[in-house]
Amino acid sequence: MTKTTIIKTITSILLLLAWPTMSAPLAAGIMQNQHLTLIILVGVVTTATLLYLAVSNHKTKRALRALRHSEQRLKSTVEGSGDTLWDWNIRSGEINRINDKFMMDTTPGAHLIPNASLIHPQDLPLVEKQLKLHFAEKTAFFEATYRVRNSLDQYHWVLDKGKIIAKDENLNPLRMTGTIRDINHLKSTEERLNLFAKCVESLTDAIAIYDHAFRLVDLNPSYIRIFGGVREQYINTEFKLPGYDAQFIRQIKAALKKSEHWQEELKLYDQTGTMLPIEISIDEIKNNHGHITNYVVVFSDLTERKKAESQLHNLSNRDRTTGLPNRNLFFTNLKKLVDQKRDHALLVFDLDNFKKINDSLGHQLGDSLLAKLAMRLNKLCRQQDTFYRLGGDEFALVMSGTNDIHTITKAAKQFLAVIATPFKMANHELVITSSVGIVLFPEDGSTPEILLKNADTAMYHAKQKGNHYLFFNDSMNEQAVKRLQIENLMRFGLKEDHFVVYYQPKMDIATGALVGMEALVRFITPKKGVISPGLFIPIAEETGQIVEIGEVVLDKACKDVKRWIDQGLFNGRVAVNLSARQFSLPDLTARIDLILQKNQLPSYFLELEITEGTVMDDPQEAISIMRSLSSRGIHLAMDDFGTGYSSLAYLKQFPLNTLKVDKAFVDDMNTERGCNMVDSIVTIAHNLGLHVVAEGVEHEEQLHQLQRLNCQTIQGYYYAKPLSAQEFEHFLRSQHSEKPSLQLVN
Repeated sequence: MTKTTIIKTITSILLLLAWPTMSAPLAAGIMQNQHLTLIILVGVVTTATLLYLAVSNHKTKRALRALRHSEQRLKSTVEGSGDTLWDWNIRSGEINRINDKFMMDTTPGAHLIPNASLIHPQDLPLVEKQLKLHFAEKTAFFEATYRVRNSLDQYHWVLDKGKIIAKDENLNPLRMTGTIRDINHLKSTEERLNLFAKCVESLTDAIAIYDHAFRLVDLNPSYIRIFGGVREQYINTEFKLPGYDAQFIRQIKAALKKSEHWQEELKLYDQTGTMLPIEISIDEIKNNHGHITNYVVVFSDLTERKKAESQLHNLSNRDRTTGLPNRNLFFTNLKKLVDQKRDHALLVFDLDNFKKINDSLGHQLGDSLLAKLAMRLNKLCRQQDTFYRLGGDEFALVMSGTNDIHTITKAAKQFLAVIATPFKMANHELVITSSVGIVLFPEDGSTPEILLKNADTAMYHAKQKGNHYLFFNDSMNEQAVKRLQIENLMRFGLKEDHFVVYYQPKMDIATGALVGMEALVRFITPKKGVISPGLFIPIAEETGQIVEIGEVVLDKACKDVKRWIDQGLFNGRVAVNLSARQFSLPDLTARIDLILQKNQLPSYFLELEITEGTVMDDPQEAISIMRSLSSRGIHLAMDDFGTGYSSLAYLKQFPLNTLKVDKAFVDDMNTERGCNMVDSIVTIAHNLGLHVVAEGVEHEEQLHQLQRLNCQTIQGYYYAKPLSAQEFEHFLRSQHSEKPSLQLVN
């Protein structure tokens, strides 16, 4: 190719490149002068190229800025959404993430699933399954919910969604992008909702949910169980209650508008047609704007609760043994009568000596006897009367609508006669009696408590006569007040040490020497002075305070005797009375042992006096207790012999050391019959090998008579009245300094 040809070719190319920017005359001139044209065109093309490159570079920079801006906006959007954006190169295994809050691994791994080591082992199979389904084009998107471990080694629930966006020529996936969303809080909410849903479904109460227009939206299985049918027949129906008209439903809706809650117990039929007691409660459900969206209606079947309440009512108001209304119901019903100011009479029954039946034949037989007695007496009641068991062996009859003395007296006599009719039980014929106290309303009290208290007072006085009834009067009340005062005085006296021990000497008739003494309790109060034992001891026996009083006496007596023995003033025995209450204590011997040990007094110096009536309550048990005491070296004396109707058969079994002749027999020795009685007692005692002590000896003639009858020991005012501890110590010293004499000590 020639030089000219080359120039022409280059010129043509340049012209073609520059042609669009040239004017027509310029183009014609260039064609005529090709050399000049070549130079010019080269300059033009160079300039155009430079201009093009400059413009192109500017556009590129602007595009890059736009891209960076777009990327920043995308990143901000992702960060704002809280999601993690991921891009996975499937072939290399590399994965890039934006806003990676879980700090996942970005290096390629051997496992098909990225970050398989961070996914909860239980969730890994599900993730793998969903990924394989998407790779096999069986799902448009990959989607899986699983737990992933974060940098704090805690598992969080996430929602992972993605899609394959690039494949090779063989349609194998090359690239996949998607997002991971933290749904831990949503999962917690979901679990709570599921839990609540399960709770609602498992509730025994029927639940129905209505919309704001009171059309049924949903219900739980218990609704179907109670009312029958199928769910579909109830959905979208209006709220109604079978057996109740539309007016009642409108009243419920009106009440809800005022209080947002309605609750009432109604009677509704179940699916079997049985009427059930059902408590219905309705509550409003409001949205965040305070608008009502739903109503929740709960139907609570009260059948079982009503049964339980009935049983509880019977348990709390009925006596188990007799089936009679109990003390609780007694006060409830009596208060109604008092509040209504209706005339009525209250009769309180207390069985006499019922404890003996329980102790001798057992409580089971005693309860059976009470049940039979209740059946008998309940049949005697008029229709308007009610018979109650107040507790133990105490009953009450409330005669409503009358305070006629004749009617009440007739009822009391009938009851006493029926009670006294023998019972045949367990091969025994049992006879019991009762004492009855009667009060009238309103004459004898204005409250149930006062009426019962006064009836008890009248019954207490009737018991002194036995198998008797008494109406309450004011004098009884005065005596009851005095009795209460003495109770309180004894309680205070025990606390303040107002019980003291006096000693009455026991003298040998033959020698006049002191052989022992009896410890006697005295109750000396600062304000009331000396209170007679005949007054406070019976009350102490009834209240049980005699146990503590008896222990005080025994303790003080042992302490005094130990001191006198140590001083060489005394070498006999001190006799201490043992009450019936003390004798029945299961730990009696342990209590006595403790007091003897406390005072370091040998048991040889102690004699316990037990009344004939006490041991005859239960002779076999008494023998067992007495043997236990006797085995300790304690002497035993039977006090008041001849007054308790003891049999000789038992008397010879009792491990006694001494028999005491009661003062009543000593006082009666001025008659032949009385003297013969004492002679018989002394003879019996000697035949049984017992020592005899006569008490209450006040005259010399009595002394000589007892001496002729071979009575060995006497005590009484003839020798000395009961002496305080200080006075008795002087008496002991005088016995040592003077010869024994049989003179009266004033």
